[in-house]
Amino acid sequence: MKPKMISILSVMMFLQYYIWGSWYVTMGTFMTEFLGSNGIQIGAAYSALAIATMISPFFIGMVADRFFAAQKVMGMLHIAGGVLLFLASRIESNSAFYWVILAYSLVYMPTIGLSNSVAFRQMSDPGKQFPIVRVFGTVGWVIAGFMIALLGIEKTPNTFYMAAIVSAALGLFSFVLPDTPPQAKTPSSAKAILGIDAFSLFKERSYLIFFISAIFVCIPLSFYFGFANLYLNQSGMENAAGKMVMGQISEALFILAIPFLFNRIGVKNMLLIGMTAWILRYLCFAFGNMDSAIWMLYAGIILHGVCYDFFFVTGYMYTEKKSNERIKNSAQGLFTFVTYGLGMFIGTWFSGFVTNYYTVGGAYQWRSIWFVPAYIAVAVLICFIFFFREKRKIEPIA
Repeated sequence: MKPKMISILSVMMFLQYYIWGSWYVTMGTFMTEFLGSNGIQIGAAYSALAIATMISPFFIGMVADRFFAAQKVMGMLHIAGGVLLFLASRIESNSAFYWVILAYSLVYMPTIGLSNSVAFRQMSDPGKQFPIVRVFGTVGWVIAGFMIALLGIEKTPNTFYMAAIVSAALGLFSFVLPDTPPQAKTPSSAKAILGIDAFSLFKERSYLIFFISAIFVCIPLSFYFGFANLYLNQSGMENAAGKMVMGQISEALFILAIPFLFNRIGVKNMLLIGMTAWILRYLCFAFGNMDSAIWMLYAGIILHGVCYDFFFVTGYMYTEKKSNERIKNSAQGLFTFVTYGLGMFIGTWFSGFVTNYYTVGGAYQWRSIWFVPAYIAVAVLICFIFFFREKRKIEPIA
């Protein structure tokens, strides 16, 4: 792949995740400040992306990949997304805001798969070339956080304005991306798209235990995405969104260590490290403050790399190794659908109800709130220790 193509695809990835990082992290704070939202309403708004994640595979698998060029579909979706993000910043009703965010999520989530398709189709060696391009997505998320801090717009609707402008820009840029025409000649079945073919993996108890654990781990993940920024702001941290990018930086760094550690210490130890990090993160948030224990707040942020990479990225690798050639794609689709879709849907709603339950006189009881995801992570960790039995050398299921 030529350097010019690498540059074009890197810009695409940068903008793709810059948009997401512009509004997603601070949405809970925005809803509290401008809409007077409670925990349930914030959780519901974050559940919109989970709903979209469950729907978008149908869009990619049955429509976009079969009838239209990927870059043109992506362009139209991002332009529509820019309009919806602008509308989101102008709304003053929680119910209307939810429906606009749901509509936006439905047009944004398919663009992740589409951008990956555009990139993969230009690569001669995706295994080596894709990480080089994809890392610019993480860079985009990080820069979005820095820009929010630099411009001082964390608690304003301007985060949505910034995301809307970049979304429209990427929409226009998409039309000059390399042509990526549809390849599939026949529609895929819902069974294949949802990964139902991969249910054969559940014949082995270890993978079933891992799969169930992944759903429950999405609950602590939802607490972080939905309420960490609000918590840090209410704790008195200046430019919290800018400081939270340390989590994405640690994610980018730790992901480089995963291929090496996966073979050295084994999948079980990798997953146990990830689950332990979730417990430590929420204990740090529960007992941290802006005085003597400010280091705990920063530790909770930086642990994001371990929490995410050592469970979810490792989970994708584990799923890849457990799957035979016939079900590899289905298995990855099933894992995505159940974690980022079903798992996050459950997690966002549950985190919203918990946060609302521990609200007294309009004030969040943060220590009690953070104990809940910590307890869930402890329970998953204990079950995992006793019931997960995987060999060091992973064998595909026949």
